[in-house]
Amino acid sequence: MKSWKKKKNMSEREEQENLEKEIVPDGTEKGTEENEQSVDCPEAVMETMESLQMKANEWQDKYMRLFADFENYKKRMRQERFELITAAGSDMILEILPVVDDFERGLSSIDSVKDIEAVKQGYLLIYNKLLNILKQKGLEPMNSLDTDFNTDFHEALTMVPNPDKKGKVVDVIEKGYLLKEKVLRFAKVVVGN
Repeated sequence: MKSWKKKKNMSEREEQENLEKEIVPDGTEKGTEENEQSVDCPEAVMETMESLQMKANEWQDKYMRLFADFENYKKRMRQERFELITAAGSDMILEILPVVDDFERGLSSIDSVKDIEAVKQGYLLIYNKLLNILKQKGLEPMNSLDTDFNTDFHEALTMVPNPDKKGKVVDVIEKGYLLKEKVLRFAKVVVGN
């Protein structure tokens, strides 16, 4: 048995020595083709490095272009949003201008009119014309009088003693408005207590 162990140890030592002989002083092994190419052919390494550098430059260029495109997209969206808001505002103004014209005609003729009832009727017509334009845009006045006080729609300015209408709106100081079912302006109200 001892002879078999000795032979085994000898063969392991020989293998180790053979491996050590194949290792070059710089730490690379002689036997592999890649290492031989890198040691013998620095031009191939340089070509590979140049190729990798070109690919890296291409990716960086693509990244920079994509980044610039995204920045341009953000600027364009801001500009389009601004133009959309401006256009919407100008459409509304164009619809209100006839009402302004009616007010100006009424003001210019108010001194020459002797019948105050005609002036009242004229202003009532102008008021209704303006309300119709606003209703077409989705504006609805709130009916708050004698309803339960609701903080989602009302702003309480004061409370007055009124046992019959406790928690109800007893007076509306300033009417509230909804724009397409969303509160545009809260109604300023007096609440019974």
